[in-house]
Amino acid sequence: MTSTTTFALIRHGQTDWNAALRIQGATDIPLNDVGRGQATDAVAPLSAFEWDFVVSSPLSRAAETADLIAADLDLTVRHRIPGLIERNYGPAEGLQAGEELEALRFPGGFHGAETESDVAERGIDALQQLAHEHPGARIIVVSHGTLIRLSLERVLERQVGSITNASLNLVHHHPAGWKLAMLNGETPPE
Repeated sequence: MTSTTTFALIRHGQTDWNAALRIQGATDIPLNDVGRGQATDAVAPLSAFEWDFVVSSPLSRAAETADLIAADLDLTVRHRIPGLIERNYGPAEGLQAGEELEALRFPGGFHGAETESDVAERGIDALQQLAHEHPGARIIVVSHGTLIRLSLERVLERQVGSITNASLNLVHHHPAGWKLAMLNGETPPE
């Protein structure tokens, strides 16, 4: 058995708050019909690989995305992992761009929000725990854009930009570190 664990990091499908450009964070907002379609569309690129199982954040938008993907790939969703929940934006949740949101902003975040460092650490801990418990496994992880982005930026030590809804982000975890193989469905530049 190989000690390289492969993760497909998938951001959930669209919600009404995504469409309205509202900050969701830890608020449990369900998928909309577009998001359900995106989850179904995510199956095609995932089908190019073999997968062992699916895990997700327990928030409904990620859980439903995971359920749709798992059903189409004939896989099971083994765990809903609290460490994969989106960043808690505190009082900024539900807000759109404007004066109220700007009043909460400071460099690196929002007053009352979970720090970027804490989010990255939480996401990496969840992935490393999966790699430890399932060495050599191929795992689809359905989570949230900010958590995926911050976790990738921490382990890769570089910026990766926005994570699009239901896109394939492929990363390999091995004893020597992490390797990004695909970002938002495309091979990343070296």
